[in-house]
Amino acid sequence: MTSPNPLPGIQFLDPAALARIGNLELVARTVVEGFLGGLHRSPHLGTSIDFAEHRQYMPGDDIRRIDWRLYGRVDRYYIKEYEADTNTNFNVLLDVSKSMSFGSGPATKLDYARTLAACLAYFANQQRDRVGLITFDEDVREIVPPSAKHLPNVLHALARAKPERGGNIEHVFRKLSEQFRRRSMLLVISDFYEDPQKILDAFAQLRGRGNDLIAFHVLDKAELEFPYDGATSFEDIETGERIPVIPEYLRDQYHTMIRAHIAEIERLCGDQGVDYALFDTSMPLDFALFDFLSRRQRLTRVR
Repeated sequence: MTSPNPLPGIQFLDPAALARIGNLELVARTVVEGFLGGLHRSPHLGTSIDFAEHRQYMPGDDIRRIDWRLYGRVDRYYIKEYEADTNTNFNVLLDVSKSMSFGSGPATKLDYARTLAACLAYFANQQRDRVGLITFDEDVREIVPPSAKHLPNVLHALARAKPERGGNIEHVFRKLSEQFRRRSMLLVISDFYEDPQKILDAFAQLRGRGNDLIAFHVLDKAELEFPYDGATSFEDIETGERIPVIPEYLRDQYHTMIRAHIAEIERLCGDQGVDYALFDTSMPLDFALFDFLSRRQRLTRVR
């Protein structure tokens, strides 16, 4: 994934260090307030009668929204922004299947994914959105309904999520399709170790109701690079099946397969209007979020 140039003063946060903190609320506050707070404005600030906040004028802003009275007091240009008529339901759908327990370093995929979820939930809550959470594997594990007051519930549910069973995203999303009767922003976080067509069919269950769908594809660095040497046995985490492998004989084939799998998921997401981002668990978390939110902001303006 192409990353934007870092801004002066940005201090990237090591995901392994964040995983050791253990307090998701502290981590989310650190990332969001210390880094993201000044970089991204909610796409749901609209033109209703309820004033939300001032922000400094930027080139390209509509000059009709400049607060001239404030300019007369401070001699600087500020834009008036207003709350949208209704805030958004922001739901995180987190894969907690056994494959998410893999990690070649201090942080597993689930550690990274739950921290991403916590940061985005905290961010959405700061933007006055209602936040909720659904954890799933082969079935729905836990549901925290979206509410402006449910951020603590979401963080507690994330903290206690454990990978214990296999996954079945198509079955789960078909079951959840009736859950979102009101149009929502849905963030799916998973390693997507399923057939791409099944993933597409799963997304279609939710997209059909007009939801804004985001896919975070979380993979460990070792899954992308396959850095192993010497003959060994690899175990399927979800089935327990062990396969003897000589890595140097299969490395090129593995790289071809994983790249093709990722490319196919990204292509299918693009065809369905699903915002897609690939995350390597060694990537600094705040930089990863900056990359995603910057790209999403551009996509929102285009759409």
